[in-house]
Amino acid sequence: MSFSYRSSFQDALAALKREGRYRVFADILRECGAYPKAGLFENGVTYTDNGGRPITVWCSNDYLNMGQHPKVLAAMHEAVDAVGAGSGGTRNISGTTHYHVELERELADLHGKEAALLFTSGFVSNDATLSTLAKVLPGLIIFSDELNHASMIEGIRHGGTAKYVFRHNDMEHLEELLKAANPAAPKLIAFESVYSMEGEFSPTEKICDLAEKYGALTYIDEVHGVGLYGPRGAGVAARDGTMGRIDIVEGTLAKAFGVMGGYIAASAELVDCIRSFAPGFIFTTSLAPVIAAGTLASIRHLKSSDVERQTLADRAAMLKSKMAAARLPVMESPSHIVPLFVGDAALCKSVSDTLLKDHGVYVQPINYPTVPRGTERLRFTPSPAHSEAMMDALVAALVVVWDAHKLARAA
Repeated sequence: MSFSYRSSFQDALAALKREGRYRVFADILRECGAYPKAGLFENGVTYTDNGGRPITVWCSNDYLNMGQHPKVLAAMHEAVDAVGAGSGGTRNISGTTHYHVELERELADLHGKEAALLFTSGFVSNDATLSTLAKVLPGLIIFSDELNHASMIEGIRHGGTAKYVFRHNDMEHLEELLKAANPAAPKLIAFESVYSMEGEFSPTEKICDLAEKYGALTYIDEVHGVGLYGPRGAGVAARDGTMGRIDIVEGTLAKAFGVMGGYIAASAELVDCIRSFAPGFIFTTSLAPVIAAGTLASIRHLKSSDVERQTLADRAAMLKSKMAAARLPVMESPSHIVPLFVGDAALCKSVSDTLLKDHGVYVQPINYPTVPRGTERLRFTPSPAHSEAMMDALVAALVVVWDAHKLARAA
């Protein structure tokens, strides 16, 4: 009797559904120039309002609305008219254009590094860079924060090198691990600047102090920090005055910059090693020139404009305040992330579904494995375009849905 492949797939999916963790994607179209409004496709029918209420996106990582910015759109229109759609190949064969070269120079300048390297996503940049460093530096020991993103965990795993996980933002534990390691071995401390599910910052200065004390390289994931913090939007390390002490900055072009792609910025030799040895870079088609052009325009704008950053900070503080006043269990977060605690996967999904269906509020449930079981939450990302009236409508809807689901209110 042959192996039952179909039933194995069905069993795996059924287990997800029983736990309430089966993911359903909302089929939406954002309205250009009207963000955060969107149209939702459902059962072959599209509608841009739900019972008279517009559908409002509350979970986008396009934090500053740069995906809708006139400068970004104009640059992309110009590029597609000038050179067409695709890049034509990998960077090594035919996929390097002047747009890519300019963008890498702009990113290196943003972070005060000698060089930068583009990838097709932030996931790929973490995976490719961390796994390649393990091969280029024989005997490398990696020290990783326990809440690091899946892409960092995968990159470390693929590198096959020794790793130690330190408790989240626990500098005493990190030092214990560093002190116990072979002093002659190469070392790397990998951490994030903003932990996006909690909204917490990392202590970059203390990490740099330990790295220098024990001779370790530093690797910071700034995907939720670039564009949003620091002078010119260079990130949390720039805000903290530690950017020059960090060896490798990894970032994304898909969040605050509003387009797509990932990158690293570091010394010329390190970047050249990743360029020359990383399969995740060598063997993949490069970003389309139109994407590089749009990102270039976004970065240049945010280097000189603080308006978007300040407005985002104000909006996030306002939403947290309104949720707290309504006794909704908003989790403490010093950043732009606004997490609302639920604590149960099935309830989290039900709350999300009800908000969309009955109130036109689009926010996705955050369940395991993105967060630990028992800490399921809704993760709100207000933007400069979310008005106070939108926030009042959101909070009113949350109160109704919260009470209908018999969820606990904050004390």
